[in-house]
Amino acid sequence: MIAIRGLKVDLGGFLLQDINLSVEPGEYFILLGPTGAGKTVLLEAIAGLHPLLDGSISVDGAEVTRLKPEKRGIGIVYQDQVLFPHMSVEQNIAFGLKSTKCPREEIATRVRRMAELIGITDLLARDPTTLSGGEKQKVALARALVTEPRVLMLDEPLSALDPETKENLQHELAEVHRRLKVTMIHVTHDFEEAIAVGDRVAVINEGRIAQVGTPEDVLRRPNSEFVARFALSRNVFTGQAMEASNGHVTVDIGHVSVEAISQAHGPVHVSLRPEDIFISASPLQSTARNSFQGTITDVGDRGAVVHVTVSVPPEFICLVTRQSFAELELRKGVEVWITFKASAVHVF
Repeated sequence: MIAIRGLKVDLGGFLLQDINLSVEPGEYFILLGPTGAGKTVLLEAIAGLHPLLDGSISVDGAEVTRLKPEKRGIGIVYQDQVLFPHMSVEQNIAFGLKSTKCPREEIATRVRRMAELIGITDLLARDPTTLSGGEKQKVALARALVTEPRVLMLDEPLSALDPETKENLQHELAEVHRRLKVTMIHVTHDFEEAIAVGDRVAVINEGRIAQVGTPEDVLRRPNSEFVARFALSRNVFTGQAMEASNGHVTVDIGHVSVEAISQAHGPVHVSLRPEDIFISASPLQSTARNSFQGTITDVGDRGAVVHVTVSVPPEFICLVTRQSFAELELRKGVEVWITFKASAVHVF
């Protein structure tokens, strides 16, 4: 278990502060946030690479705040891998074990076992400069894991990879975590990546923790406008919540009012995910409490899906499959109906 209490790091031009986090044993934990939010600074502070202005860090109940990085039992893998070009893949993986004076026979056994687990046995004799980006990342992962760290930290490990390689490595990271049960902290700015591999997520913005929860919590129940927009809710409005009745509340968001499941009253924010909005050529016969007529003002092609902006007003961004887009003959200027459930509306 990792316990971080009141952590504060001052790097001159950047301040990380009021960081309180707990990472459970064997958890795959995600640090998520935009570029410059402080994710890597926090990662490096946990590893002991930045002095703390305040606060403490404990691993498995033992405080490590003043321990040197090599004494903390923490492995770290960076985006650029930092492999030694004058060593073979096998020698790169063995490097950390040699520095601890591990017996030669044990080094060979552990390197071979780790290479088999990661799926890079056929690369052991290769020169790192001949490897692809995905292969280099696997070697860096094996090098970090072979020393059997208590915690493995990954700094943007997939950001430089092509989409197919990235998706494959996501599956492999999840499988390695499942088999080794090592506590992992993974830094990314990609929300889809966080959902694919993470058990829980901490969203960071401007050096502070904005929200902690499961990917589903952050995705569907953001606690702030920043988190809602960063999680691509796309439909985020300010409004006035009227008196609640039977667990439902009506929120005036300007020009229209939407119904939501909430007990809120007064000034609020509302978020609605684009995939939760149904588009139809005529009013739907359904139990959904929200249904409005509007005009399509913009169409955004995203490959397999299409973002359709419908002005009621206000404007709602909806997500439809390419097939539905074609079948409904959607285009700018067409009048449509949008429908969504009260349970899809999040009020905060």
